[in-house]
Amino acid sequence: MINTEYPVKMKFEIHQPCDQLKPYIKHFIISENDELKSYKVLPDTSIVMGFQYTGGLAYLKNDLEVPLATAGVTGLMDAYRIFKNKPYTGTVLVVFHEAGAANFFSVPVNELFRESLALDNLFSSSALKDIGDQLSIVADDLSRIKIIEKLLISQLYAHPTDVLVIKALQYIHHSKGTIRITELAKKLHTSQSPLEKRFRRVVGASPKKFASIVRIKNVITALNQNEPEFAMYLAGYYDQAHFIKDFKTFTSQTPEQYLKLPGK
Repeated sequence: MINTEYPVKMKFEIHQPCDQLKPYIKHFIISENDELKSYKVLPDTSIVMGFQYTGGLAYLKNDLEVPLATAGVTGLMDAYRIFKNKPYTGTVLVVFHEAGAANFFSVPVNELFRESLALDNLFSSSALKDIGDQLSIVADDLSRIKIIEKLLISQLYAHPTDVLVIKALQYIHHSKGTIRITELAKKLHTSQSPLEKRFRRVVGASPKKFASIVRIKNVITALNQNEPEFAMYLAGYYDQAHFIKDFKTFTSQTPEQYLKLPGK
């Protein structure tokens, strides 16, 4: 039982990586919550690695709780997911740049799509040995981050940058996710098949799927800014029913329900 005599402690702090890891990692997050809590996470464009140093995390699948490994990684998702933490849960999250995670795994990161896997499936057992104990023993966040940085540096492959994929990412973001893949391939002076293969291997999803995530994220931004017409334009659907269905898959709500949320 949580002691209600004292305020419930919550923490969500962002920390920058060391210089050696900056090309691959966007940032670290220290997340702590003393309270049993369920929360919704929407799809994003970054693969995320997590290390629990206290408590525990699970996600809901068909109304069943699926425990997350103490050290694990979650690939790109194309639908929302409900997470649940035990009381007094502390986690270090590693948020990768969109082409960054591929530099730490020997398998193509598209194999992580829609998956949450224990790191012992991907890293050597010797590399992971005692990581959990080290994280639980140290008393401050910076020390925990240094432990994770040491692990990641030991697993760094540093593949040559795939310029084609980087340019594809830039075009997708510039179009706010509305660019068609045939047009994208044409701009990159390549054919669709090799573009898709290289993009999936480096980013973790096909260009079309990745663009759909970028597009819906921009739709949500437009709705948050009270621009429903621009949101519909970005959505690019010929009929409203398709748009509503995909939006609900992404957020669990229709656009109308989303606009009625407090603070919208």
